[in-house]
Formats: sequence, structure tokens, C-alpha cells
Amino acid sequence: MANNNQHPTLTGSEILWATLAGEGTTTVFGYPGGAILPIYDALRKFPTIHHVLVRHEQGASHMADGYARASGRVGVCMATSGPGATNLVTGLATAMLDSIPMIAITGQVSSKVLGSDAFQEVDITGITLPITKHNFLVTRAEEIAPTVRKAFQIATSGRPGPVLIDITKDAQQATATFDFDAAAPGAARPHPMLRAESAAMREAIALIKQAKKPIILAGHGIVESGAEAEVIAFAESQKIPIATTLLGLGCVPAAHPLQLGMMGMHGESWVNNAIQQADLLLAFGMRFDDRVTGNLASYSPNSKKIHIEIDPSEINKNVRADVALIGDLKSVLQVLLPQLQPKSADAGAWLDEINASKGTAAVRDIINLPDNGHLYAAHVIHDIWREAQAAGRLNETIVVTDVGQHQMWEAQYFKHEAPRTLVTSGGLGTMGFALPAAIGAKVACPEKDVWVIAGDGGFQMTAAELSTIVQEGLAINVAIINNGFLGMVRQWQETFYEKNYSASPILSPDFVMLAAAHGIAGAHVEKRADVIPTVTKARTSGKAFLINFQVEKEDGVYPMIAPGAALHEMVRRPQSDPLLETAEDE
Repeated sequence: MANNNQHPTLTGSEILWATLAGEGTTTVFGYPGGAILPIYDALRKFPTIHHVLVRHEQGASHMADGYARASGRVGVCMATSGPGATNLVTGLATAMLDSIPMIAITGQVSSKVLGSDAFQEVDITGITLPITKHNFLVTRAEEIAPTVRKAFQIATSGRPGPVLIDITKDAQQATATFDFDAAAPGAARPHPMLRAESAAMREAIALIKQAKKPIILAGHGIVESGAEAEVIAFAESQKIPIATTLLGLGCVPAAHPLQLGMMGMHGESWVNNAIQQADLLLAFGMRFDDRVTGNLASYSPNSKKIHIEIDPSEINKNVRADVALIGDLKSVLQVLLPQLQPKSADAGAWLDEINASKGTAAVRDIINLPDNGHLYAAHVIHDIWREAQAAGRLNETIVVTDVGQHQMWEAQYFKHEAPRTLVTSGGLGTMGFALPAAIGAKVACPEKDVWVIAGDGGFQMTAAELSTIVQEGLAINVAIINNGFLGMVRQWQETFYEKNYSASPILSPDFVMLAAAHGIAGAHVEKRADVIPTVTKARTSGKAFLINFQVEKEDGVYPMIAPGAALHEMVRRPQSDPLLETAEDE
């Protein structure tokens, strides 16, 4: 290292760490290997950055993802070339579909052997082109700082997303002058500011003023924009009820009087019916995913649609917008709301109509159902919520789910009152996501209680990360919803394939013994009366704790909309279901 205090000469590896530190990175999740060893060797010179050693590179990408979702900051992961890099692919695709800001750094063989099929060489930039917002191949040390700084800008500007930087080994080992400020990228291209007098804005205002049955569709973009306060102010001013996507849960408190609940395939029946009856949909930071709309031909047929979206490519992609307002949601609402007069109290008639339509469906709030001897996943998740609420920790609790039935039950029965308290894979539906993503969330927010809610199938995909939890000394609570099946697959087989349970029954280890082998305490729970005491024990232990909840094997998530069906064509709980002994059907 040269003595030039202003602009030292560093190796490419040192430049990488120095640039990451300059961008505010304090944690990197990764796994070393030959093509990235120079970078790992240089890490010792940068004590402000903590490296979390994962057990599988997929875990590193999910940890960076969970870190970003929980904190709003950029998550960073790294891996070596070849299989190390390809093991990041699932995590990159997960982050891409859910618009998560993430930087993935991979080592690559030396530039002189690129394209020669060298040992552990793979074209990772080619592989990840469709599942990253952008990617880079860096072959010179001088390129590292500008590339990293540009990557952070790309990951966080506009619609967020993952960026991959592939760095050849010789670039890591070569030297160059390091100047952090000179490596700054040019200003990101700003979105054209929507003006109050623009044609689109005038059209939107006219539609809002004349609407009798409007609904706000609240998506993940609200959280990414930090527009929670603006959305609530808008809804309260205009007396407009709010339906929420899976990834939007928490952006508006569940207890807010205008919050209807979740829409879509496993959403509330009254929410989906209201969307079908609406005369105006205001889509706030959501992309009309097929799990939200059902059959597009019959989706909310009589409504006008106003789509506020930062990514122009999402406009008219799935659902035609009558008015498109392109830009950051927070900024758009700050321009739009002052142009509207507050609605009078009688505008609440539409909300009253929706509430009246609930009928007995609201009975799904199972807090007061008697114990009939069956332990249902819904009981478990609702009781985890009850315990957090009773302890005054509800807004300080982050729930990280895997994918499947338990994911939908969590969305239905855990009432999120704050943003970034639900971390889940929406667009890609990645099994194995929960455990590593929870590690990232806990590292990002060590003061918060973090719960993993996972099925017995998905949990086994990344269970090795239990050792990462122990090595890092993280107090993460793990709730396994164990029904002996790949639950959502089994439910589809029951409903659509004449109960042909092909390859969905799954054998699992003794999860409590497995946790003990990793050095984590645990407990088995089979009775509802034991749920809250065990949850309290886990939450207050100050250490990692795993609970195996042995629940009903053939329970289902209801209501359910069959693929390709309309929102109002809901599959309801079978009359033979034993839960009907204690509750009305939805």
C-alpha cells in the first residue's frame, strides 16, 4: 500500500472492501473459494465489515435479501466462481421478482483464461442476465470502485433490484489508485416530475372525484417508497378502503378502520368481492400479479383503473390502466392529494356495504374458538401473534415465512401493524427462503424478535443454516408447521387431482433433535394449550429456539381461488372439515 494518504494504491480486493465500506456496508454474507480468495484475504484489513459464513451460497443470497427487506438497506452477498456463483441464482431471482436492493459479488477465473472452460469457470453474467437488474464483468482493478458504486446506485434507484458484479482473479490481485469520490457515478436519471396540471393528473383527479365505490390496492411499492404515511393520509381524506397484497401487508396497520385485508388467491372473500364490485381501482405500487387478479378477463370488470408505478414496463402489462401516473409513489401522492378536497363522512357508505358483506366470514378470527383437541396451523400462527401483542412486542417482531400453506395462514392470522414486519418470497415463491432470510433480518435488526415460520418441507431445504445461527450467536425463533406433507401441493392434489397424493407425503427428522445437534434448544408441541407457553419460553430465552408444531395433516387454506378462476369464484372449506365443529365456514 502506497503512502499517498489522499489516494492510496491498493489491490483490487482492497479496493472492493474499501468501496463497500464507503457505501455503508457493515455486513456481508458469503462463502469463500479459490477464485475469490484474494478478496477474503484482504477482508482482515477492514474490521468495520463483518462477514457471516453461510453453509450454502443460496443461504447467502437469501440472507442478503432478508437483510434488505427488514432494514431497507442494501444487502450484500458473495461467492466464488462456478458452482459458488450458480448457487446464488435462486436468491437473485427471488430478489428480482420482489424488487429487493441487493449486491452479489462473485469471483471469476483470471481474464486470460476466460472462455476456455477453466476449472470452475461459468458465464455467471450470462446466466443471471434475466434475473438481475444489471450485472457487470470486471477484469481490471481500476474498474472495481466505479463498478461497485454504480451497482449500488442501480440497485437502489427507481424500482430496486439485485445487481451482480463478477470480478476476475487477476483484477482482485492487481493494484490501482483508490479514489472513492472520483468513482462516484453520475446522477441517476430522475423520473419526470408529475405536475398537478398534467393531463394524467387531471384525469386521475376526475376519476377519484366521481367514484362511488373506489378501492386502493396497496402493494410492496408502498414500503419501498416509504409512502406509508402518504397512503394512509390519502385513504383517510378520500374515505377509500384499502386492500393489500401479500408483500404489502403491514404498509397500512391491520387495525386501521379502512384496512380490509389481503386480496387474491387466498385473500379475504369480502375483499375480492369488493374489488369485483368496485368502480375505481387505485393501484399503489403493485403489479397486478396473477395471484392477485385471478382470471384477467373477468377482473373487476366495471372499474376504472389508476396505476401509480415507478416502473413504466409494468403499466398495461397485465391489466390495462385508464390512467397511468409514472413515478415514485410517495412523490406522486404528495402532488395528487392536495388537489383533492376531503370527502364527507357519508362517503363511508361504500365501506359500510363492504363490512356488511363479511357475514360469518369474519369468524376466521379464531382467538376465542374452543379447543377441540385438534392443533391447527392457524391456531399456532394466531397464538404467536397473540403472545407478541400481549408482550407489547408486536411492532418489534419480524416474521419470516417460507412458502406454502403456512405462508398463507401467516398472512391470514398474524395481524401486521407495521411495515417490514413480514419478510416472505412473493413473486418467485422460493421454498427454503425463511431460515436464511431470517438470519439476514436478525443481523439487520438485532433489537427485534425474529420468527421463522416454515413448513416441514421447505425447512429441510436450508436447515444447515442452523449452524450459521449458532456461529453468529443469533436469538432467532423457529416455528416448524409440521403436517407430514408438502402442504400446498397436497391441498392442490386434494382439490384438483382427486386426492392423488403423489410425492407430497414427506418424511422428516426429529426437528428438535436436529436443532440440538446444532446446539439449539427446542420443544415439541401437539396441543393448543401448550402453544403460548412454549412461544413465550422461546421468545424470552435470549437464544435461538426451535419449536416443532405437530399440526393436522390434511388441513387446507381457505378461501381459495382456483388457477384461472375469477376472484368471486372461491373454493370454500369442505363441509366435512373438522374445523367446522367449532367455526362457521368462510
